[in-house]
Amino acid sequence: MAAENPVESLQEEATCPVCLEYFTEPVSLECGHNFCRACIAQCWEGSDTAASCPQCRETVQQRNLRPNRQLANMVEIAKRLSLQAAKGAGGDGVCGEHQEALKLFCEEDETPICVVCDRSRAHRTHTVVPIQEAAQEYKERIQAHLKTLREEREKLLGLKATREGKREKYLKQTQTERQKIVSEFQQLRQFLEEQERLLLAQLEKLDEENVKIQNENVSKLSEQISHLSELISELEGKCQKPASEFLQDIRSTLSRCEKGKFQQPEEISPELEERVSGFSQEMIVLLETLGKFKANVTLDPDTAHPQLVLSEDGKSVRCGNIRQRLPNNPERFDSWACVLGCEGFTSGRHCWEVEVGVGGGGGWAVGVARESVGRKGRISRSPEGGIWAVEWWLGQFQALTSPETPLPLSRVPSRIRVCLDCDRGQVTFIDAGDEAPIFTFPPGSVPGERIRPWLWVGVGGSQLRLCP
Repeated sequence: MAAENPVESLQEEATCPVCLEYFTEPVSLECGHNFCRACIAQCWEGSDTAASCPQCRETVQQRNLRPNRQLANMVEIAKRLSLQAAKGAGGDGVCGEHQEALKLFCEEDETPICVVCDRSRAHRTHTVVPIQEAAQEYKERIQAHLKTLREEREKLLGLKATREGKREKYLKQTQTERQKIVSEFQQLRQFLEEQERLLLAQLEKLDEENVKIQNENVSKLSEQISHLSELISELEGKCQKPASEFLQDIRSTLSRCEKGKFQQPEEISPELEERVSGFSQEMIVLLETLGKFKANVTLDPDTAHPQLVLSEDGKSVRCGNIRQRLPNNPERFDSWACVLGCEGFTSGRHCWEVEVGVGGGGGWAVGVARESVGRKGRISRSPEGGIWAVEWWLGQFQALTSPETPLPLSRVPSRIRVCLDCDRGQVTFIDAGDEAPIFTFPPGSVPGERIRPWLWVGVGGSQLRLCP
């Protein structure tokens, strides 16, 4: 259908039906239809004699091409009218200062200019290229940024999915802890109803904190994804616009495309995770009020000597044949093959059992150590060095009472119970098999600071296992 605007109608008549651009060297066929000479030559490429009109399919002779000079003149008129219409409308395709078509692009100022601007002092020394050439170059750069932005959006989508998974994980973890608490209090409800309500309230608060943090993270990620999607959509649309309009404010557009504009939401803090996982320890403290002092001890991998191999549950340890490549953090023992328990005690009475086997060729030691015990270089495995323990070494079972003269002991148990009384500063070792005492470090021996379980395993020694 013809356009209602006369200028648009003229533009349509001056347009080649093949390339959809203004005619260049228009020629007429026998059927009366017109095409650019280059366009019709390309359509007929490979045919030596008769060919068909691309528009009506009528067979014509290739040699009977007649230049259409009237149409060529009409094309020039259409171009001028189009330029005048653009000037009258104040369009982006016309220089605002000189009212000339924007056919050039200044690379220094990164802006479209006309031929008059090119000759002006403002641009005379600048590098100027045809506007279409510049548009192609910047389109390629924009496309590169689009690729990066799409990749960022994919990363954010993946991060959002991960965070949503973690949210479910934390909710399941707190639900598991809730079930443990309820199970314990079914047996102790008449004594500990107040404590049960308190712990459940704390756990509910942790639920709310976890959900709040994760919902905020997911919301932030959604906002950033939406922002990137809008930017990508805007840039994709911009790339479809004419060169002169596309290159308007190109510097601002490029600056918005720079990578790394989003900030990764914060993870749940380690303190919050410890509070969730610490409910089992609080249960132990409550059970102490009923005369039950059994501590649930696990081994701390951050303190383990690089040659020690810990089980996944942190309940057993053995000495391997090779030294593992582990971070040399301040907490890690680097000379003696020692490891501390994760748990530390400052008050009350606590006990745990360690299965040591019988003897063990490489030697082992079981006991406690103060939090500040030396970790680097050779340490004194004695109260003087902050360690209270019993040891099997070179066929001798002994108490590590001093660095030079450990105290020989008579019996070698296969399972040792370590009993720590923080309030009295005393450590006692008992044969868990028959409840017979092995050795006691007297009251006041252990200082009033945080005390942790301590194990040492020699090369070729028995595997030590913390009993459930």
